[in-house]
Amino acid sequence: MRKRLSSLLIQRGLFIGTAAGLLVGLCAGPALAQAPGGPPPTVSVAKPVVREIVERDAYTGRFDPVEFVEVRARVTGYLDKIAFQDGATVKKGDLLFVIDRRPYKAALDQAQATLTSAKARLNFTQTDLDRAQTLSRSGNISEQVTDQRRQASQTAQADVDNAEAALRQAQLNYDFTEVRSPINGRISRRLVTEGNIVITDQTLLTTIVSLDPIYFGFTVDERSFLKYQGSLGIGMGQTQQGKGVPIVIALTGEEKPTRKGTLDFVDNRVDNQTGTVLLRATVENPDGFIKPGLFGIVSLPATKPFQGILIPDDAVAANQDKRIVYVIAEDGTASAKDVKLGPKVDGYRVISGGLKGDETIVINGITRVRPGAKVTPEMKTLPPSRS
Repeated sequence: MRKRLSSLLIQRGLFIGTAAGLLVGLCAGPALAQAPGGPPPTVSVAKPVVREIVERDAYTGRFDPVEFVEVRARVTGYLDKIAFQDGATVKKGDLLFVIDRRPYKAALDQAQATLTSAKARLNFTQTDLDRAQTLSRSGNISEQVTDQRRQASQTAQADVDNAEAALRQAQLNYDFTEVRSPINGRISRRLVTEGNIVITDQTLLTTIVSLDPIYFGFTVDERSFLKYQGSLGIGMGQTQQGKGVPIVIALTGEEKPTRKGTLDFVDNRVDNQTGTVLLRATVENPDGFIKPGLFGIVSLPATKPFQGILIPDDAVAANQDKRIVYVIAEDGTASAKDVKLGPKVDGYRVISGGLKGDETIVINGITRVRPGAKVTPEMKTLPPSRS
């Protein structure tokens, strides 16, 4: 019985050992397939794109109207009429509001009557003076009387001048009862309804903004401004040779810029609190689609045109705090080369340093590349642009 039990245990142990051996063999199969001596891994390689480019920087800014007017009453009175639709487009000189004109018409008529009376007195005193001067030459009137009549004539002339000034003021006040648009643009809503009293220079009636063209303002840091001043020729209060720098703007939600403009103003000082400089571009807005206050992202040239080296971002690997690119020699040997990255242009990454542009680099499969090891390269051709 004991012998039979021992035999069974031995057979079971042999079976377990055999199964374990088979399992180890199956698990070791892939490892043996990847052991040294196998074929080099296949990677995609290509030459960098070398062409003339311009690096661009992007900033967030806001649109502002070229002209903005707060429409206020220039005379006091009750609002009699509103002559526009809220939100309408108006032209310079269009009638907007009418203030009760009757009191000012009465004042105008009174000023006119006062002027007429003053002119009549002037005519009388001038005739009286002429008569006195004639009698004075014949000795029939004293010199004192002549002087008194001369003084009366001069006083009458002053009264006429004063009446004419009062008439002009009355005419202005009468004209100011009609409030007209001082600019072309889009008007806001009415802020005062008919029947309310409006006070001179105090009551805000509405606002008007111009839409075409429109300003786009943004700020840049001091370091960037100095860079632009050297590369683009913009300076404090001036632009590139007085012609302006072309820019493009993307509105909120747009993936690509859709609006073109010209950078034509640089502020005359650096803000002491923020260390930034205000720049402003003028943007054409013929359809009135852009409204003042909207945000946008401006893209402006940061350099002069130069021959740039462009590679895909997928070709860049990280080595601690460095960025490297794998360069493949003619015999298929890979070597890591430190590179300095620049901005993105047309879907590619600009290489600011580390490459000459004639190297063959790995663009796909960099995880299978090790420095000093060989690879099987598959040559590809990069398009001029990926955007």
